[in-house]
Amino acid sequence: MFLLLILSAIVIFFLTVKIYQKFTCRVCQSSVHMVGKVVVITGGNSGIGLETAKNLADRGARIIIACRSVKRAQEAKEEIIKTTGNKDIEYRRLDLASFRSIREFCENILKTEKRLDVLINNAAAGGLGNYKTEDGNHVGMQVNYFGPFLLTNLLLPLLKSSAPSRIVNVSSVIHKYGEMDFENLNMEKYWSDYLVYANSKLYLNLMTLELSRRLKGTNVTVNALHPGVAATNIFRNIKSDIIRNVVLVILNSLYKSVWEAAQTSIYLAVSPDVQNVSGRYFSNCREKTPSKLSRDSEIAKKLWEESEKIVKHTSNIS
Repeated sequence: MFLLLILSAIVIFFLTVKIYQKFTCRVCQSSVHMVGKVVVITGGNSGIGLETAKNLADRGARIIIACRSVKRAQEAKEEIIKTTGNKDIEYRRLDLASFRSIREFCENILKTEKRLDVLINNAAAGGLGNYKTEDGNHVGMQVNYFGPFLLTNLLLPLLKSSAPSRIVNVSSVIHKYGEMDFENLNMEKYWSDYLVYANSKLYLNLMTLELSRRLKGTNVTVNALHPGVAATNIFRNIKSDIIRNVVLVILNSLYKSVWEAAQTSIYLAVSPDVQNVSGRYFSNCREKTPSKLSRDSEIAKKLWEESEKIVKHTSNIS
């Protein structure tokens, strides 16, 4: 009898969470076409990035998938073409753990593309461990924040010349657990996989805030979002197969599908409702209030300046 009660309680809990999630999840309703538009999506080869790429390709956009694995990018390209019928899909190799790779990627984009209408900083990773990249940065912090920071800055000239254009930064609600310690930007003093992910998403929010200030009057907008919790390959770096599989089963049972999780990225990339909105944070296709730290303009400005030093690039916007 006791066991039956426990099982019943577990079932009720799962059903309640699932029903709540379904009722609160919003879908991008905009039917705007994107014919003639060019979109760069980091991590567009899988998960939320792939679903976002499919939707924008279906609207007629030229899609450039930026990811490290050429094999997975080719597979994603074929899937997008098969699903949407849009053949204007390309992929370019990009390793966010290498500033050299980022610079080469951007040089290639600037040479080959006449315009860039939307940049979606979607790629992220968790559980990468505690080691430094070839550039001397903590690998998780570089992949999730310093890499996208440099990428965005290097593509700004093309985004500005293509205005009106948009930058979409995929953050996470986990940013609320991040810490702002300017002596630990690269996990120099202490670290954990969880803190790396939380801090990198907090920094991405602060980058969004400061960049929106610097882009005033350019008709280039930048916004951040929490996609919702979904079973994506962001968990692929969990070393234990058992733990990873348990996590994926729970996420598949309780939370969003990848298609649902992509809706806010799509909304910020296409909706007329946000064409003049910048420096904000969204979830479920609605504006939300991020953490207090995420809204601190002085901290955002200082982080930007420190980030410029780390990536060894100074933007020409102030």
